[in-house]
Amino acid sequence: MHASIALRSHLRRWFVRLEIIDYYYLSVRSQTRSAKLEYVLDLRFVDVPHVSRHISWRWIAASLLLTSLAYGVMQLGPSVLPWSQRDWLIVCAAVIAAWAVATVGALYRTTETVSLFSIDGAARLLEYTGGFGTLRGNGRRRFMAKIAAHVQLAVAARRVTKAAHLRDAMREHFRLRELGVLAEPAYESAKARILGTHSPTSSSYTARGRARA
Repeated sequence: MHASIALRSHLRRWFVRLEIIDYYYLSVRSQTRSAKLEYVLDLRFVDVPHVSRHISWRWIAASLLLTSLAYGVMQLGPSVLPWSQRDWLIVCAAVIAAWAVATVGALYRTTETVSLFSIDGAARLLEYTGGFGTLRGNGRRRFMAKIAAHVQLAVAARRVTKAAHLRDAMREHFRLRELGVLAEPAYESAKARILGTHSPTSSSYTARGRARA
């Protein structure tokens, strides 16, 4: 094992452990509320990690607005506002509850997602969504850089000829379908993309084979 990382989202009850093994493979252990998966990805057929971020500005704005409103209500109090003590308490409780919901919504919907796709079939092989700052820390960033480096290293281990690589890519996607990583529609779409990528009009692998010969 060359490197490992554990990603956990308590809010989503999601845990993922990744381990780079034997240079060309990535071990994945994923556990969510409803499913548990353990599988190994062959990095010869995986693209570099993709990280996307989503900031829920609307929920953040709502949380800030309700924070200001709650502060104003608490400062004024029933002595200034034309409410009874009971009405004031009800209004305070309602504003605080709305603020709590908006804050949790902002935290839940502001996310950072790590995805791995197959390089030939563009199939989603791994997707982990956590809170903003999921990859915070030098250790996690270094691990993602290591995956990208091992993906580049695995390129040299690919088959030289287009036909051989086509067969290997098809076998890999079929294996992942059998493991439950790929659903049937995703597998069929990936298979169509692979066949389209390695059509007779594509000469990249032929050119590579001639260069090595």
